[in-house]
Amino acid sequence: MRIICTLALLSILSTANAQTRDEIVRSDKKKVEAAGFWMYNDIPGAFAEAKKTGKPIIVVLRCLPCHECVKLDDELVDTHPVIRPLLEKFVCVRQVSTNGLDLNLFQYDTDQSFAVFFLNADRTIYGRFGTRSHRTEWLTDVSLNGLAKALQRTLDLHKDYGNVKASLAGKTGRPMEVSSPEKYPSLKGKFTDRLNYEGDVVKSCIHCHQIGDAQREYYWKSKKPIPDKVLWPFPHPKSIGLILDPDELATVEEVKAGTQAANAGFEKGDIVQTVNGQPMLSIADVQWVLHNVSPEGGTVKIKIDRAGRTRNLTLNLEDGWRRQGDLSWRVTSWGLRRIATGGLLLGSLTDEERRRHSIPSGRMALKVEHAGKYGPHGVAHRKGVRKGDIVTSFDSRSDLLSEQAVHAYVVTTKKHGQTVPLTYQREGRSRTVQIPIQQ
Repeated sequence: MRIICTLALLSILSTANAQTRDEIVRSDKKKVEAAGFWMYNDIPGAFAEAKKTGKPIIVVLRCLPCHECVKLDDELVDTHPVIRPLLEKFVCVRQVSTNGLDLNLFQYDTDQSFAVFFLNADRTIYGRFGTRSHRTEWLTDVSLNGLAKALQRTLDLHKDYGNVKASLAGKTGRPMEVSSPEKYPSLKGKFTDRLNYEGDVVKSCIHCHQIGDAQREYYWKSKKPIPDKVLWPFPHPKSIGLILDPDELATVEEVKAGTQAANAGFEKGDIVQTVNGQPMLSIADVQWVLHNVSPEGGTVKIKIDRAGRTRNLTLNLEDGWRRQGDLSWRVTSWGLRRIATGGLLLGSLTDEERRRHSIPSGRMALKVEHAGKYGPHGVAHRKGVRKGDIVTSFDSRSDLLSEQAVHAYVVTTKKHGQTVPLTYQREGRSRTVQIPIQQ
């Protein structure tokens, strides 16, 4: 099935690549509205229709020009022999921008360009679908089979809504800093609550990742530390050693030894039924529960099915557990690179590279993989730092062993306007430059 989907994807991508971004957005609206199956950018209308028909709602949030998003494009979904009949039992909404989106209801990992919500007409969330842990690789996170099973599970919950409603309460988050993206200070005045199809429609669109950028800037420009929950949002289960099968709802595929998941007692083949009392429809649902565990740590209660028998597990997360996640794939990491290191993309040295440069393990050694050249992303380059240089100290610290450790250190201890010394090696010689912490 995954091979078939990949072949179909290549066909779609070749068509998408022949169009401009503006043409993609406009033609998509025209095509979808003409077909009449999906409601287009009309979430309020979907709630009204769901109240009238008694159907559950599926809202697909997707970035049209993003080629990564095409991998679960509705053209693939609509032709899937299992998914299409299931979709006909839903009120289906295609939301192609986040302008005006209710952030108090639709809370998800905004570094994704494809996210799905399943809802009741009363705004109760049945579940989420759509996970990402790499910029381009996606087969270990989502699949059409997994989506089909999430759709069916939603229908089961909808049918039994009176009995399960209380267990779904935790799937709605606390109010956000603002009620919709265009109200964040960094976006206010630049965007409105809707797309401008009469003008430059592409430039009028608030992309998902811009929400994450705006949320961080909300804290940073107020000279407040950026919370760990904002820096490391929606922790992937694999960050705690739990590998889930993307073809299932939430079935354990592997447990990494020595991790929190292993300590909790997970085993391969376990079917995760509920986490903190919430029924699980996908990996994204597991992420949602983890997202709401305090950065200082906490206890997560899990009910599993193991070979037909129900068991209860306890997952203990210690202080700082969120920082085990990987930020490097996230689009919003580029904003952190501007803030912290003047536009440097840093990668860790291999053991062999450390030996070659006589840098012992346990000491900072981050290779400059890219140095921006323009605007605030070109600050380090203008100071003389180049691709291939090895950063060995930052603010007189040599214990920051990863790029995200540098970012976390800056945004939790520094303020914009300050400067820090950055020491790097080139051809065996050490040099130090002063890097300003930027807005």
